[in-house]
Amino acid sequence: MNVGITGIAYALPAREVPTAELQRSIAVASGLALPPRMFEQATGIKRRRMAADGEYASDLAIDAATKVLADTGTDPLDVDLLLFASATRDMAEPATAHVVQAALGSRAHAMDVTNACNSFLNGIDMARAMILSGRARRALVVTGETPTRAMRPRIDGLAQARTAFAGFTFGDAGAAVLVEPVATGGIVDVDTETHSGHWAAGGIFGGGSRHPRGDEHTYFTGDGHRLRRIFEQIGAGLIERVALRTGYGWDAYAKVLVHQVTLPYLDRFVEATGVPRDKLEVTVDELGNMASATLGVQLARVRPSLETGDRVLLVGLGGGVSLMTMVWEVS
Repeated sequence: MNVGITGIAYALPAREVPTAELQRSIAVASGLALPPRMFEQATGIKRRRMAADGEYASDLAIDAATKVLADTGTDPLDVDLLLFASATRDMAEPATAHVVQAALGSRAHAMDVTNACNSFLNGIDMARAMILSGRARRALVVTGETPTRAMRPRIDGLAQARTAFAGFTFGDAGAAVLVEPVATGGIVDVDTETHSGHWAAGGIFGGGSRHPRGDEHTYFTGDGHRLRRIFEQIGAGLIERVALRTGYGWDAYAKVLVHQVTLPYLDRFVEATGVPRDKLEVTVDELGNMASATLGVQLARVRPSLETGDRVLLVGLGGGVSLMTMVWEVS
C-alpha cells in the first residue's frame, strides 16, 4: 500500500505586524534605545502574522482543515483519524484535537501529537503508519501555531535579551493535510534523528509539572546560536543518509522545503548542504518562524506548481532536539 498526501491547505491570521513595529513596542516597554531595524537586520524577517485576541491555535487549524475538506470534497464523517500536531495547544487538557473535531463535525479517533517544530511532520508520519497498520483509512493532520504569544513583551537587561531574542522570530499560522492510500507515489521515505541531551537549549518551559503557574516560564527562552550549532553539527549526516538510501540527488526534487528560523539560518543551510536555492520556498522573511506550521504553509504554497511524479524533500528541525526528513512524491 502507498500512502500519500491528497490535500493541503494553510491559514494565516489577518493581522500583519512589521518587524519594525514589534521592535518599537519592545523598546518602549523595556525603556531601551535600540538601533533602527536591528531586529530585521539580525533575522531577515520583515513582518509576520499574529493571532488576534480571542483567536486560538485551534482556530487556525480549523480554518486550514475546513479548506482541505472542501478542496478534496471529503465529508468530515469519512475521516477516521484526526491528529492535532502542533507545538502550540489551546490548553493543557483536553487535547486540542477535540476542539478541532467538534468544530468540523467529525467523529474520528482524535489526539494531539507534540514535538516542537517537528510536530506536523511527526503527525503526518504517524498518520501514514496507522494507515499502513490498518488502524485508519483516512487521516486529517492539522496544526495551529501561535508562538508569538511566547514572545516577551519587554526585556530586562542584556542577559535576558540574549535568551529571549529567538522568540522575536515567531509568526502565527495553521496548516492541514489529508493523508490516505494512493495508487502511486506518496510518502516514499522518512528518516529521523534525535539528540535529547540538548533539550534544555531552548523552549517554553511553563505549563507542565515543572512550572505549572506563573508568567516567567510562559515565554520562549533559549540560545539561538547554540541551537544553530547543534543542528549544523548533526544535520548534515541526516541529509547524506537520505541521498545514500534513496539515490536521489538535489536534481531529483522539484522542491526542497526546510524549517526556517531566520534568513541567515536558511542561508547557512544552503551553504552547508549545497541545495540549489531555487528549489526552496522562502517564507521566513514575510511570515517569520511559524513553528511546526512552517512546512505545512510551504507545502501548500508550492502544491499548485507540482505535477504527478514530482518529488518534494521536507526537512524538519525541532527543539529537544530532533531532525526529520520526509520524501513525498505527488500521486
